[in-house]
Amino acid sequence: MSNSLAIAAVTATLQKVLNDTQGGITATLPPGVPGNLGLSSVSVTTKPLDKARDANANDNQVNIFLYQTSPNAALRNMDLARQIRPGETALPPVALTLHYLLSAYAKDDNDTIAHIMLGQAMRIFHDNAVLDQQAIKDALAGNDLYEQVERVRLTQFPLSSDEIAKLWTAFQTQYRISAAYKADVVLIESRQPSRTPLPVLARGSGDSGVSAQADLIPPFPAISNVQPPNQQGSAKLGDNLIISGNHLDGNTVSVRFSSSRLALPRVAPAAGTANEVNVTVPNDAVNLPAGFYTVAVIVAKAGQPDRFTNEFPLQIAPVVSNINKQSTGPGNLTVTLTCSPEVQPEQRVSLLFGNLEILAQPFTGQTGTLKFEVTASNGDYYLRLRVDGVDSLLVDRTIIPPRFDPTQKVTIP
Repeated sequence: MSNSLAIAAVTATLQKVLNDTQGGITATLPPGVPGNLGLSSVSVTTKPLDKARDANANDNQVNIFLYQTSPNAALRNMDLARQIRPGETALPPVALTLHYLLSAYAKDDNDTIAHIMLGQAMRIFHDNAVLDQQAIKDALAGNDLYEQVERVRLTQFPLSSDEIAKLWTAFQTQYRISAAYKADVVLIESRQPSRTPLPVLARGSGDSGVSAQADLIPPFPAISNVQPPNQQGSAKLGDNLIISGNHLDGNTVSVRFSSSRLALPRVAPAAGTANEVNVTVPNDAVNLPAGFYTVAVIVAKAGQPDRFTNEFPLQIAPVVSNINKQSTGPGNLTVTLTCSPEVQPEQRVSLLFGNLEILAQPFTGQTGTLKFEVTASNGDYYLRLRVDGVDSLLVDRTIIPPRFDPTQKVTIP
């Protein structure tokens, strides 16, 4: 995902890459380059072709010009991964390929200098063909392109002589030695709410769902299933998990929780048998954010190296503990939620209000309090908090038959 700053973020990142990579374009010149070429400094600009070179300018300059945006054929009209689930309806993101022209302008129109600068710039782009997430984050404040699932890749492509002539003629300026690049894919998320049906209360007879069992038992520690309590689809902080598998017994057994949001995996002690292990999800609302995780069992036996199982997916769901609504006009509400675990600024947070998805109001620091501006007609609405694609638990499965949790509902009179 990314917001409407995505295009500007790519341009700013390319400029930053040329300025900062190993000290800039001229910092890593091969030894023996004549000093009289004046390559001690090079400015990097992002101007259109007819404005790139001022009439009085006489410095060394590299210009990056975004001259075209085109739809990305592979991802146009496709839903965002991990955000739109089966059965939900939402506008797909704007999927773009950005086309850039890299041009070199030399002091005193010296072609040798221009060719050196262009070669250096092309080498830097080649070495940074996949834009670094931290570089994107630092390039432009407020952008969230670095959170996009698809990485932004920079690829050089040829322009025909006819395309070059048309491009430079359109700007009525003289041709300069150049190279063309495309950056894709850039996904700009729609701000329109998605349609989200309520979850299913029961899955088949006895709410057992679908089960599958492999015929062969592996000779090494392996996980076949991770089950949160009450057949929930997600676990909460403090929940006890039952991990099924094979060869899970040892002198000490622990479970590793891994996530892209964690700098280091979290390890918790576990206990059980060779076929079943019990572990409690650490109840750490500050350092263990909601979202997608993987779990692996670590089996330690005396005189042997630790053995790790395969990683199994797990969702840790947010919990809404307090709902406060305040009317701001006919049909308009400000809904304030208290949630656990706390939400990090980089996480995508939305409120599923009935069948509508509403993005959270901006927040700058890690917080457990979220605000949403809601427009809806009178009636009863069930709420779910969605953090990084994982919903809070609306279905109460501690009773039979299961029902929607009445504490997760608001009424607009």
